[in-house]
Amino acid sequence: MTTRSNPAESTGARPERQPPGQDWSSWPIYDSASLGFRDHWYPVLWEEQVGRKPVPVTLLGERIALVRQDDRIHALHDRCPHRGVPLSLGRRQFPGTISCPYHGWTYDLTDGKLCGVLTDGPDSPIRGRVSVRTYPVEQRFGLIWVYVGDGEPHPLDDDLPEELRDNTFVLGGRTEIRKGNWRFAAENGFDEGHAKYLHNTALWRLFKVMPAWNKTKVVNRDKWIVRVQEEVHWEAEMPGLGLWTNKRWWKRMPLPDAPGKAKNVNPVIASLDLPGFVSIRLPGILRVAYPNFIHYEWYVPVDEDHVRYVQLMARFETGLKAQAFKLKYLAAVRWLFHGQFTAQDAWMVDVMDAPPEKLYRPDLSITAWRRLVERSSPKVQPTEALDNKR
Repeated sequence: MTTRSNPAESTGARPERQPPGQDWSSWPIYDSASLGFRDHWYPVLWEEQVGRKPVPVTLLGERIALVRQDDRIHALHDRCPHRGVPLSLGRRQFPGTISCPYHGWTYDLTDGKLCGVLTDGPDSPIRGRVSVRTYPVEQRFGLIWVYVGDGEPHPLDDDLPEELRDNTFVLGGRTEIRKGNWRFAAENGFDEGHAKYLHNTALWRLFKVMPAWNKTKVVNRDKWIVRVQEEVHWEAEMPGLGLWTNKRWWKRMPLPDAPGKAKNVNPVIASLDLPGFVSIRLPGILRVAYPNFIHYEWYVPVDEDHVRYVQLMARFETGLKAQAFKLKYLAAVRWLFHGQFTAQDAWMVDVMDAPPEKLYRPDLSITAWRRLVERSSPKVQPTEALDNKR
């Protein structure tokens, strides 16, 4: 993330202090988490994106090489300790190994140990004395999940929405790297105010009325915090300006203000008993629950200036209904919702420049998210260089 210079630093003058609330000093953990949080599982790629050729990814600022061996994916730190060449450029000379393309240092995919040095013969004295860091990997929902943390990882289920653990569903999804810090993406997802203005031009909302403004509260629900609409206003007479409304003759009124209030609700979604549509939890997972499907977003830190945006849409159905949803997703939803609609969010995340900032009433959703982070005290990923030189 670009750091702006302070003129006071070059003149020796006392730095100008921002008025209370304009910086992030009230949320010190959050302020320091430009690379996200350790000790969590993160989705990175679809399984089919990793074949025999190693694939490089960056996760929480750490460079990782993903390597497939049969049906299993392995993850190693993407740096040969010899001269710092990326292992993701390496060759697969022997089963279960990766060889550095420079001098043929060969590492075991399971534990990262140097198991052979092809240019130093079978009795190379350095063999077995060097290793590269490995990362725990799981494969679920067609995605590759990598754990960044210390010690034994907790089960992947602990980092998944509960409804995805034990229920049958059909899934559509999209992953891409976008510009902007992951925190801006997470705040945008849970932000109360922007959708009814930014997205009122989205094709996804072409035939649905967006509220003019809301009054909202945020409630705790297990690991999640949930936005709950206390008042919904469809139009407003703005003093000195005139009528503000998103109503149009061709637009229909939207669903009730909570998924369970609709007439026909999927039993799995009804069982969640959510008081509002939108909720968020650590390490940066958004859940938007509709009566018949749920949209998820994972904000996966890449580096300080990029976020891997993982979007999943789940329909808890089987048989013909599941197949119909999959066809609908491929034909329309992928392009309208996971494409054009959220591309508007990407635009704002890319150009956002905060702090300093001046918050307004609907930003209670953002401050609630920041408070959740502070209250949870997650382990922050350090911003110093993370290359493994051992």
